[in-house]
Amino acid sequence: MTGTVIRNTGSWYDVRTDDGQLFACKVKGNFRLRGIRSTNPVAVGDRVAIKPTDTGDSPAAKVQASNDKPAAKVQDANDKPTAKVQASNDKPAAKGKITVPEVLPSGLPTALITEILDRRNYIIRRASNLSKQSHIIAANVDLAGLVVTLAHPETSTTFIDRFIASAEAYRVPVALIINKVDLYDEADLSYLDAIMHLYRQLGYTCLAVSAETGEGLDALRDELHGKTTLFSGNSGVGKSTLLNRLVPEARAKTAELSAAHDQGQHTTTFSEMYDLDGGGCIIDTPGIRGFGTFDFEREEVSHFFREIFAIGRDCRFGNCTHTHEPGCAVQKALDNHEIAESRYQSYLSMLEDKDEGKYRERF
Repeated sequence: MTGTVIRNTGSWYDVRTDDGQLFACKVKGNFRLRGIRSTNPVAVGDRVAIKPTDTGDSPAAKVQASNDKPAAKVQDANDKPTAKVQASNDKPAAKGKITVPEVLPSGLPTALITEILDRRNYIIRRASNLSKQSHIIAANVDLAGLVVTLAHPETSTTFIDRFIASAEAYRVPVALIINKVDLYDEADLSYLDAIMHLYRQLGYTCLAVSAETGEGLDALRDELHGKTTLFSGNSGVGKSTLLNRLVPEARAKTAELSAAHDQGQHTTTFSEMYDLDGGGCIIDTPGIRGFGTFDFEREEVSHFFREIFAIGRDCRFGNCTHTHEPGCAVQKALDNHEIAESRYQSYLSMLEDKDEGKYRERF
């Protein structure tokens, strides 16, 4: 049985099977992901193979009563269980029996994830708490929607460029969704025009929206139609508010910015997929402070900056790092303002990333 992971709470994975059933799943105990070091080996968007626990793999199915009476089974996710599971504070089961809950409080039947099917792409970053590990944000997406704000709070261009470079590395198209335009003053709006001009010139989709007033949401809906789209970005940029406007039944929690620091507070605590009316879906993810790149080789960083890669072909040396070498076409273009200073600084910051724990295994 195969399906798609639509929710990840850290310990359980909700999987929607190809025939529409829902299961609450755990990763099989002896299941190993080819030595991959990741804080979340299974991500929302993953295609997985699962095995319901009432087919013989679960403890309840293995242990029967002494009179060979089979353990209670669970009906379809939309039905009520045929038998209630005895609570831990009830009288103990008869000798030879083990009482195992087969149904979560949500009412979903349980299953084991036995295999992750091949991913066509994914978005990954360096885990914030363990520098030698990675964190897969989402898998099998058609579009990475980076939600940013140029004020209240301000998203740095370095963060934007790091996210875009990671998406480039795994061939995921990017849309820059600039939110809260209703709050921008004249200077902010001028900066908005400059940012949108810069990234559109590089070939990236840019959308200016207001989740509060609804400005630009029709264009955003058109962009998301029929696609599996990841929503990512810093805390406080309004991802949850935007999601609620696009998918009202999501009822995602929202919070005010910190008055002291004009920064967002974490309201989304796990990743979840929501269906869009008319086709497509959004994968909502917790806000992130920074974006540490992962699995990049130093000499490859320029490949993920479109303009630097294109201009770098004219450098005198094939292995030019575009930092100090004579005959560097990128340095010349920078001096002639053909490359944005912010983009070049982002490139330099990624060159300085430590390469601890980098490896080339398939995710």
